[in-house]
This record gives sequence, C-alpha cells and structure tokens, in this order.
Amino acid sequence: MTAARDAHQRATRQSGGGRDDKRANEDRLADKLAVRVLGWRLAPGRYIKSDRGWTPRWRFQPFTETASAFELLDQAADGYTITCKGGSFRVSVYADQCLGEASGDCLARAITLAVAQTIGLEVQP
Repeated sequence: MTAARDAHQRATRQSGGGRDDKRANEDRLADKLAVRVLGWRLAPGRYIKSDRGWTPRWRFQPFTETASAFELLDQAADGYTITCKGGSFRVSVYADQCLGEASGDCLARAITLAVAQTIGLEVQP
C-alpha cells in the first residue's frame, strides 16, 4: 500500500496537478496579499503585523475564511460589489482605477481572487 501511495504522490508532483499544488499556490498568494495589501512581514510560521503584533499563518486563510477575505477587501478596495445568483458569487473590486473580478461558489475565494487581480497579481481561478 505504501509503495502505491508513494508512486501516486510522485506522479502527482511530476504532472503539476493535485490538491497539494493548489494549496501551495494559494499559500504563496496569501503570503503576497498579506505583504502587499495588509503591510505584514513574513516570518517562520507567522505574519508580523505593522503594529509589531503577529498572527499565525494558519489563522489567515483568505481562500476559505470570509473574515480573512474581508480583511483584504477592506484594506485594498476603493469600492466593490458582491452579488449572489443561484448560489454563485460574483465579486468586482475597484482600487486605483483598476478592476478585479472573480466568481465562484465560495465567497471568500472570489473576494481573494478579485483583490489579487486588482493589485496586479496573476491568478488562476
């Protein structure tokens, strides 16, 4: 069983697909957003906030936690619209004459992707 699991993990890493790759990309994007939007600094296992306080990295989850996503939105946006139709959210974020848009079933994810687009980060839905 272990050999089969190891072979699957190697194949997943080589193919560039899989949940681990998606999670790693989301973690890197969350780090970039924390630095560029919130003004936090990266430290091992945590973010150092501008007031010299800190928060553990596991607590800032903008792709899954609505509170974290709204923290980004409140800091980054000059204006925004959120609509929901048939269980799917559509988010438009305006800042510095830039527009970011995203949609999906998860509100936190849609907000985070729209904010990232607004500040010029390339994202894959």
